[in-house]
Amino acid sequence: MIIDADAHVVETEHTWDYLDQSDKKFRPQLFQSCENSSAQCWFLDGKIIGFRNPTLTEQELDALSKETGRQLQTAREARELRDVELRLRHMDRLCIDIQVLHNTMWIARVADRPDIEIALCMAWNRWMADVWKQAKGRLVWSCVVPAMTISEALQQIRFARENGSVAVCLRPFEAERHLVDPHFYPIYEEATRLHMAMAIHIANASPQLLEQFRPRYDKMGGFAQFRIPTVVTCLSLMMSEIPRLFPALRWGFIEASTQWVPWVVNEAIRRSGTKSFPKNPLKEFQIYVSSQTDDDFPYVLKYGGEDNIVIGTDYGHSDASSEVDAITVFRRNDSISEAAKKKILDDNPRALYAL
Repeated sequence: MIIDADAHVVETEHTWDYLDQSDKKFRPQLFQSCENSSAQCWFLDGKIIGFRNPTLTEQELDALSKETGRQLQTAREARELRDVELRLRHMDRLCIDIQVLHNTMWIARVADRPDIEIALCMAWNRWMADVWKQAKGRLVWSCVVPAMTISEALQQIRFARENGSVAVCLRPFEAERHLVDPHFYPIYEEATRLHMAMAIHIANASPQLLEQFRPRYDKMGGFAQFRIPTVVTCLSLMMSEIPRLFPALRWGFIEASTQWVPWVVNEAIRRSGTKSFPKNPLKEFQIYVSSQTDDDFPYVLKYGGEDNIVIGTDYGHSDASSEVDAITVFRRNDSISEAAKKKILDDNPRALYAL
């Protein structure tokens, strides 16, 4: 089996058809930029919210693919899941059996008010539940949760688990809170009870950090705003009490590549100040990291091991992480043994997401 551990769905106006009638007042509106035809943004409660990937035409995606040397073309109906069968047929051509779907909008902060956050998360989770029912088990997903209201978050996690969700998605920073904050412990407890993973996808819900790390020279954006907080969170998790408190909980650090794994593993061992700290904290703490095809796999596997690396296509996006045919490219890599490839493509994501 081939499992794409990091694929996406792009939210549309249809997503908000799943809002409760009483929450229709919270329906986000999609606006087109006057300066850039491919740039759109979600608007609600008097401000721009969340993250919106550029909507590129087939010709623009083709040109960007040629410029980057990475395959980026996807049909709009497939990436927005307006046509589930089209998505499944594309997966067949890409030799992918299962995709794990992550959101797009929650890569940045979506709501300042708890009632809005609850409503939007519930609508998104209902939408994905509907997609899962159409996809014959081939599109599983990580749910979004209203992290400001833990009681509501737990209810939505239970709903999601009953409807095809395999992970709970949280951002490295949720407003002023870091994920090692005890505020999130009830979520970790519930995910453990339901045998779900925690999916820490590159993201950032801290307005202060988003502004401070706004890209100036990063053409595709996202390195300082989204990737660095994810790496910092992985180190913090290793050094915290969380692996001891929730030893059965599995963690996926998604879309940050794996190049940093040897550095963070070494830093964690060194900073622990004790000889008893595990030599392979990824394996000991059930931490999995998603890779890119141009990662230095012999170097990464030497320090991180073969049992905790997965790979994804970032299907549906067109940024520095995206490579629609990543599975095919990875399988051609002759620096990795066939046994290690099977682990990364099948065994490891199956273990991470309990598939």
